Order: sequence, then C-alpha cells, then structure tokens
Amino acid sequence: MPPRPGKSTVPAAPRLPPLPKLRVRRPNKTEDSPCLGFMTALLGCWASSRNQYHMCSQLENQLRVCMDTSKQAPAKKSNINYHLSRMYPQIVGPRKKK
Repeated sequence: MPPRPGKSTVPAAPRLPPLPKLRVRRPNKTEDSPCLGFMTALLGCWASSRNQYHMCSQLENQLRVCMDTSKQAPAKKSNINYHLSRMYPQIVGPRKKK
C-alpha cells in the first residue's frame, strides 16, 4: 500500500502512560546452585535403586564434595531501578503543572 500524501512514513515514537515511577518488579534473579546436577542425579539414583543405596555412594560423595567446596559469593543487587528512575523524566517529557 503506497503512503498517503502529506503523511510521514516514519512511525511515531511510542508514548508511555503517565506513571509515578518506572520500575522493574523483581530485578534480582537467583542463580542455580552449582551442585544442583549432582543432587538431581543422586535423587534419581535413589528412586531407581529402591533399597540398594550402596549403588549411589559415588554420587553421594560427589555431592558432599561439591557442597563442601562451593561457597557462593553474595549476589550483587541490580541497579536497573536506579537508572530507570534517573532517566524517566527524559523519557516521559514535560508534564503539566498542577
């Protein structure tokens, strides 16, 4: 369909609704444990071997070693909400004075 005469073919910039704040609800995501694979394998081994737990002793040892050696660093907090609140007035534009 050809463009209409006198109309621009460039789409208009999207307008944001009037919000008091622009925020991301839960910016801090938790990371999976590095020992999750060992734990899953051990639980699967226990489920499949029923009462013969000696078959899973190697997986138990691997899980214990992983749990003892891995110390997770404290998670860094996301600073996305700080930057959103700082940039929001430039995105929204001027407002009417009350």
